[in-house]
Amino acid sequence: MHDEGAIRRIVSGIVHMLRSGAQWPDCPPEYGPYTTVYNRFNRWSRQGVWSGIFYALKGRSDVVTGAIDATYVKAHRSAAGAKGGASTMLSEPRAADERPMSMR
Repeated sequence: MHDEGAIRRIVSGIVHMLRSGAQWPDCPPEYGPYTTVYNRFNRWSRQGVWSGIFYALKGRSDVVTGAIDATYVKAHRSAAGAKGGASTMLSEPRAADERPMSMR
């Protein structure tokens, strides 16, 4: 039989990591070793455990869509244009009538 406290700790660690958007090695130590937390998440994902939990919470097994509140979804910093993400914007006069420098 599994230690119920350990399972709760790991599930709490998984939820914490998914909500925070942090990398698995940054998992706080109170949830146990990050490798354990990650390996359980990965194994349970492959086995369909999370789908079963979502279906049980929803109350219907035929639901195939769901919603995620965007306040809990974190994007990687490169998604906001950091480190070469977004291109530079031209100033208004230059964008209006000047040719690019390479065509002069």
